[in-house]
Amino acid sequence: MRDESTTPHPHRWAALAVLLLAEAMNLLDATIMTVAAPVIRADLGGSDAAIQWFSAAYTLPFAVFLITGGRLGDIVGRRRIFRAGTAAFTLASLACALAPSTGALIAVRAVQGAAAALIIPQSIGMIRSLFDGRELGRAMGCIGPVMGLAAVTGPALGGVLTHADLFGSTWRAVFLVNVPLGAAVLLAGRLLREDRAARRPRLDLTGTALAVLGTGLVIYPLIQGGAVGWPGWCWALLTVGGALLAGFALHQRRRGRYGRSPLVEPSLFRERGFPAALIASVLFFAAVNGLMLVIVVQLQVGLQSDVLTAGFTLLPWSAAMALSSWAAGAWLVPRYGARVMMVGLLALLVGTVAATVVYGTGRPDSYPWPLLPALVVAGLGQGLYAVPFFTTALHHVRPHETGSAAGLLNAVQQLGGTLGIALLGSVF
Repeated sequence: MRDESTTPHPHRWAALAVLLLAEAMNLLDATIMTVAAPVIRADLGGSDAAIQWFSAAYTLPFAVFLITGGRLGDIVGRRRIFRAGTAAFTLASLACALAPSTGALIAVRAVQGAAAALIIPQSIGMIRSLFDGRELGRAMGCIGPVMGLAAVTGPALGGVLTHADLFGSTWRAVFLVNVPLGAAVLLAGRLLREDRAARRPRLDLTGTALAVLGTGLVIYPLIQGGAVGWPGWCWALLTVGGALLAGFALHQRRRGRYGRSPLVEPSLFRERGFPAALIASVLFFAAVNGLMLVIVVQLQVGLQSDVLTAGFTLLPWSAAMALSSWAAGAWLVPRYGARVMMVGLLALLVGTVAATVVYGTGRPDSYPWPLLPALVVAGLGQGLYAVPFFTTALHHVRPHETGSAAGLLNAVQQLGGTLGIALLGSVF
């Protein structure tokens, strides 16, 4: 529902640019962080698990609060929540740059992730409110290329900024980048028009608590277990976390049965395409994020390469993702539809297997040059998947389901990334 008018927004393409800049800011923060994490651990201290926590502390609250963030947009207004989240994200980024210790940085990263959870669901919801018909497809198709551009610049920018040590800032500069970007989004936010759901649901605080506790109790032992030898308390936490997540699912069904507002609309699962996209997304982003972390840590900790080398090693992956995202949005998806997503999954599998062969057959003390073409294939797969994912999954979503659907789609993406960081990082 559009509050101010049902006529087309005269500045809708400029408003789209603001929303895409916010999307890029969040992705840029994640990719920059991956490259800088080993340097941060070396500077601030902490165990090997700290490298995983620098990323997981962001993606975990991002994932579990995304659905609530989408609901808040439905209730309060998407533009209002979008601007509040952007302000909080910008301030949290500044606090990250000033963090005096590993614990403080991890804590502020969690705040930053929670703020991002307020931003992203509103972006997709407002895009759907700004455009209709074929224009909506064009607007949604812009997400993939923007993600590709942010992915290209993120690792290289993280390596350059950290290596350059501008004014003695070392790794702190990677967080300061978000400050001018966030300020620009806030200033341009007046181009956005307020929008909220026609039916305003209530917040499900019990469901949110179950999701936060359950997911946290699963992720924590997955990251810490390898470092401490998997004692009994790790398995106990995994069991309790799994039970809480099962309780969350039952709680959602109960709220839906009695006509209350659940975090996740049960009607979203009546079409097979939506749950299938969720499962594929978890697996896909687990592989992508986990593999990226392992490559960076292996280069910087295993081979003692500098951060600049690590950043530019990921550049072929990111460049291939940008190229395939553009091709998918401009040509492949309009012609072949959701089948492009399956091709992307296959390409990622081929690239991952090739990277495994490179590490299994190469010399452990030399730079793995054959890794670069394997990363190109993986990047092509990521771009081919990302573009049709949102358009396919949201194709049959009704207006009152938008906040829940957008939050859930992004949540499983971030949760998959967190699981990949936890599982592949711990195995490595």
